[in-house]
Amino acid sequence: PDNDQTLSKLAINFFKNKNNSLSQENINFLISKCNGEREKLLKELEKIEYFSISGQKLTLENLSKLINLHEDHSASELIDNCLAKNEKKTINILNENNFSPEDIILIIRVLLNKSKKILKLSTEFEKNKNIELTISSAKPPIFWKDKEITKQQILRWKPQDLKELIYKLNNIELTIKKNLNNALNLMSDFLLEQST
Repeated sequence: PDNDQTLSKLAINFFKNKNNSLSQENINFLISKCNGEREKLLKELEKIEYFSISGQKLTLENLSKLINLHEDHSASELIDNCLAKNEKKTINILNENNFSPEDIILIIRVLLNKSKKILKLSTEFEKNKNIELTISSAKPPIFWKDKEITKQQILRWKPQDLKELIYKLNNIELTIKKNLNNALNLMSDFLLEQST
């Protein structure tokens, strides 16, 4: 892979040749999203060139919408990885998405619902000590593609810990609703704390 300096020079030269300019902050943002891959950078520069033909000013917000190097992850995927205590994947999903205040409330609600579901399964698992039986007898049934991550969640959370999580979730939801300006930080910190 190229290093950031090489990619930065490529981007600066690209804009010079097109008689266009992009702030260093925007260039740094663009470089950070390319993961050291020149080909990705060139494709994104081409998109930016077409965007600039429209005459619109290229802001950091426009740039983040324009470059879609990473797929958007759903709230459900974020919560599944958090509850499976997959810290690395949780961090990646948080970094790759631009969550709105409405998304943050949705994420908290999804986490609350999934925590309650895992609490039931975890309680059942403590009784029967058989993860396969717990999964197969779940009501409603667990889809085949969700079985593996659900097993991880059941094995990583004890019923008492889940009850505490649900209690904390109610408190964090209230805190977030009172501090919408800081909602993303509050939610991210909370999810990271749970995923470790």
